[in-house]
Amino acid sequence: MRADAELSYVHGADTTPLIGRTIGQMLTLAAARWPGRAALIADRRSLTWAELDARAEGLAAGLLALGLRPGERIGIWSLNNVAWALTQFAAAKAGLILVTINPAYREAELEFALNKVGCAALVTATRFKTSDFLGMLGALAPELAGAGPGELRAARLPALRLVLRIGGAASPGTLALDTVPDLGGAAERAMVADLGESLQCDDLANIQFTSGTTGTPKGVTLSHHNILNNAHFVGRAMRLSAEDRICIPVPLYHCFGSVMGNLAAVTSGAAMVYPGEGFDPLATLRAVTDARCTALYGVPTMFLAELDHPDFDGFDLSSLRTGIMAGAPCPVPLMRRAIERMNLSEMTICYGMTETSPVSFQSAVDDPFERRVSTVGRVHPHLEVKIVDAAGRAVPRGQTGELCTRGYSVMRGYWEEPERTAEVLDASGWLHTGDLATLDAEGFCRIVGRIKDMIIRGGENIYPREVEDFLYRHPAVQDVHVFGVPDDRYGEEVCAWVRLRPGAAATAEELRAFCAGRIAHQKVPRHVAFVETFPMTVTGKVQKFLMREAMVRMLRESGVGPSAADRTTPGA
Repeated sequence: MRADAELSYVHGADTTPLIGRTIGQMLTLAAARWPGRAALIADRRSLTWAELDARAEGLAAGLLALGLRPGERIGIWSLNNVAWALTQFAAAKAGLILVTINPAYREAELEFALNKVGCAALVTATRFKTSDFLGMLGALAPELAGAGPGELRAARLPALRLVLRIGGAASPGTLALDTVPDLGGAAERAMVADLGESLQCDDLANIQFTSGTTGTPKGVTLSHHNILNNAHFVGRAMRLSAEDRICIPVPLYHCFGSVMGNLAAVTSGAAMVYPGEGFDPLATLRAVTDARCTALYGVPTMFLAELDHPDFDGFDLSSLRTGIMAGAPCPVPLMRRAIERMNLSEMTICYGMTETSPVSFQSAVDDPFERRVSTVGRVHPHLEVKIVDAAGRAVPRGQTGELCTRGYSVMRGYWEEPERTAEVLDASGWLHTGDLATLDAEGFCRIVGRIKDMIIRGGENIYPREVEDFLYRHPAVQDVHVFGVPDDRYGEEVCAWVRLRPGAAATAEELRAFCAGRIAHQKVPRHVAFVETFPMTVTGKVQKFLMREAMVRMLRESGVGPSAADRTTPGA
């Protein structure tokens, strides 16, 4: 065995070549390969690949007729619908850089995003539930009310000149997205055809904003090559083909939906199925049944909501075969339930981050069951990964360290932020993820947690994921998240927020007794709070920093230590 064979370094050597096409070229190829097959099922409509390609081409021509030019940024601020997918593919064909904007954003966040990357155009929903998208945009840009379509000059949004609305009634200063294809004439269609030849796979395609939990959000800048290839290998790991239909309840503004969903479909011929604009467990179960979906995507909380829905047993999920659970740590008991109760015999787990397009590790459909439910699989094709210590040296296999990734999937950088880019992307091309992980002898990876979430109690490192996985074994525990809170004696103490199963009961003392003698004493949660919900991002990632803040407040107000916290249910 070579000396380096025992180090935590893996390379996804693969004979399958990387794709050298753009997203637009790939859609045109899909239309030629599978013209009559369903490509997109959403909004009570179904489009074939030929229809999707033709409509995207028409929209691209219309965008060029409105004065947009390759390299300019076009924002999309909407939930999941046909218009979102059309905008994604049309932007690619027109050489525009698609900026995906979180539909949960409010005025200040929208202003920051549009100005940060200089969006020249914005495709926006009109409203969804309590969110008045046009109202918020109008508050930021009152000049819209008196502007001609495409002629906006707003003091607070200086780069924005064009607003395209998805549906809804006529609104001053905006154009209906549905009318844009009619504006493209022969000259613009010729431009689209020329761009189909001249655009390169290394051209920029997408800017996605990080969550911004520490500082302002960063614009992750990704090329066609980054995201199209990542999507291809995600689909290949699930053995997707034109016979498959992917149920995509995850948001499109995130890589999970737009890359692992839409682009994995265009590289494999599988159909995209959107159950609704926003996540709803009942609509998702209904979509799987009605469309006979073979794959289902979701973050852990989505699968939990589907499995626990009172009407779950009334749906026929026999068509399901595969899917992805990702976006947050996947509890082993939940993975088992999804495989056994939802017919997801070839379920996979993915690990990655937006900065890596996003997937770096994925389990294979034929991996041993225990590997599939307890790891994030092995490294993706054509990527390198190493696990390093604080000094940047690769650690021996089995030891915990920071996960670093290098290869085609690594972002071009944070938009116009070289200093922040340099904080995570080193001179050798390694992207430092901030995640703690281990690699075993066979190359399977386990994610232990985030460096910033690691608890240091009395000088000992405690990984929250390890404690969470143990607490999931308790029969009353439905969901649990562990984090550290300040402690005068030990520096930090272990705290657990627990959601119990419906009808179950447990006390903090019972949970601690369950742990006693079975995990090291310093890992046993000193503070336990029983909750109904957890603070989360729109993509289903738990926000532990908010839990920590709430718990610190609660302990300070109680003044008597853990016993008061044990009886309190925070308003998460």
